[in-house]
Amino acid sequence: MKDVIIPVDFSETSLNAARYTADMLSGKPDTHVILYHMFTDQKESDTAGQYLENLKAELIQKGVVDNIECVLEYGEDLIDSLGRLAYQKTAELIVMGISEKNEWKQLLTGSNTIKMAEQNVCPVMIVPPISKYAGIKNIALTSDFKNVDSTTPVLAIKTIMEMFNANLHIVNVDNEHYVSLTDEYLVEKGKMQALFAEFSPEFYFIGMNDFYEAIEQFSKDRNIDLLIVIPKNHSFINRMFSASHTKKLAFHSPVPILAAHE
Repeated sequence: MKDVIIPVDFSETSLNAARYTADMLSGKPDTHVILYHMFTDQKESDTAGQYLENLKAELIQKGVVDNIECVLEYGEDLIDSLGRLAYQKTAELIVMGISEKNEWKQLLTGSNTIKMAEQNVCPVMIVPPISKYAGIKNIALTSDFKNVDSTTPVLAIKTIMEMFNANLHIVNVDNEHYVSLTDEYLVEKGKMQALFAEFSPEFYFIGMNDFYEAIEQFSKDRNIDLLIVIPKNHSFINRMFSASHTKKLAFHSPVPILAAHE
């Protein structure tokens, strides 16, 4: 049984993430969904509990199996509480929304979604506010192709691949790519091929300076439905989500992003 946690604060962003997840998990009876809400004022408890039950009923109507649990908890640190729950449940996945409405405020103060993606508890799927589930047929895995056998979260990626039976596209962006790959890249490509041989992955090496622009265009060209990133450290996550680009990958991409740690 796979446990999937959906934190809900009843904003449109979080409700969209919950509905996206419900559609995504429809027809997968081996999944246990946990709707989670943390409140900071005891007066909110009864109302929040009723809202969670209403959302549960809605998701069941959308086709998710009856195996949905509502967890209501008092606390002050969402990241700590959510991480503890994920650890206790041995969760396979946390699904969260991310809002573009307060983008600049979030870049300055920090988004809970981004903070959760930094934690090495379990994979975190970030659902953009405009995303509507239409199937996951093509999954892209981004890699720097450095020590792939020791830095790639193989089990987490294989779990996602098996869940959706999707095509796997493995992509690298490096401005030093020219006509042919270096010997180092060829060695790492061979390792990556062996790691995911059962999925017959396709490989792409893009010679561009701007990682975000390259990935965004690649996702459009290849009809990517889910983008997997491997945060090697917190600075990578910070660069990925707060770098100043015209269209920031995390806030504007219609493609959900899965952060899976090594």
